[in-house]
Formats: sequence, structure tokens, C-alpha cells
Amino acid sequence: MTSFQDELRKISALGWFITLLASAAMFCVLMLVAAPNDKGMSHWPLYGQLLFSGSMALIVFVWALLISYIAGDARLRGMRAWLWVLISIFVPNMIGIILYFVFRDPMVVCRNCGYSAKGNFTFCPQCGTELQPACPNCRRAVEAGWKSCAYCGAALQGVNQQV
Repeated sequence: MTSFQDELRKISALGWFITLLASAAMFCVLMLVAAPNDKGMSHWPLYGQLLFSGSMALIVFVWALLISYIAGDARLRGMRAWLWVLISIFVPNMIGIILYFVFRDPMVVCRNCGYSAKGNFTFCPQCGTELQPACPNCRRAVEAGWKSCAYCGAALQGVNQQV
């Protein structure tokens, strides 16, 4: 399990910059353009205009930060980052963001060195530790409960326990 700080490190410096710029731009546009020119909002007290503009800027901040996170996380998982960013931006009501978290490729953390490897890897690319059970003949991943390897047909006695 990774910590929240580890997850935040997946966001690039450019992602943080764009997120801050987008939320600051939203706040400024609402305070300097929308509030004075809107018939209803121009009569609001200053604290109401600030609260409304700040809450809208916060929503944009969270949305942009999630998209920046998806870009970094998808890149680390070997997925098509730009495709997921476009889906996250253009599929409405944050459904694109939800779809990313439903369909993203799994990651496995090596118990020996702590390296994060793709979920379908049988061995850790960093230290060579077995991440999931492997066929003794062809060294491909096997699932628990298999009596023989689906790839080469070799018998799997004692191999199919979970690692």
C-alpha cells in the first residue's frame, strides 16, 4: 500500500503549475468579470462573492489535480496517458475520471525491494523476486488452483499457492 505522499509525487511539476494556474484563473475571472457584471451577483456582499469564487476555484483545482494525477499514474503503469487525460477532460460529470480508476492496470509491489511492477509481471524487474506463482517449465504466470500450466501443459504440484 502506498502513502498519500507517494501518490502526490506522481503529479509532475507541470501538472501542479497547470492546476494552480487554472484555479487562480477561475477565481480571478469570477471575481473580476462575473461578479461585477452579473445582475444578481453584483448585489452580493463581498464575502459572498469571495466564497462563491473560492469554492468554484477549489472545484477546478481538484478536477485539474485529478487529471494531472491520471497523467502521471497512467504513464507509470505503462498505459496511454494522453488518451486517459482526454477521456477525463471530455467525458462529462467526472465519469471519465471514474472510468480511469475502474479500468487502470494493476500494480504489484515487490516484497523484497519495494519496486512497483505491472500487475501481470511474474518476476520483479528490479531484483528478480517472484511476484506471483510461475510455471516451473516455461516460467509464465499461473493462477491458484491450476493443476497444469495453460501455456505449456506442465504439471503444477506445489506451485499454485499464492505468493
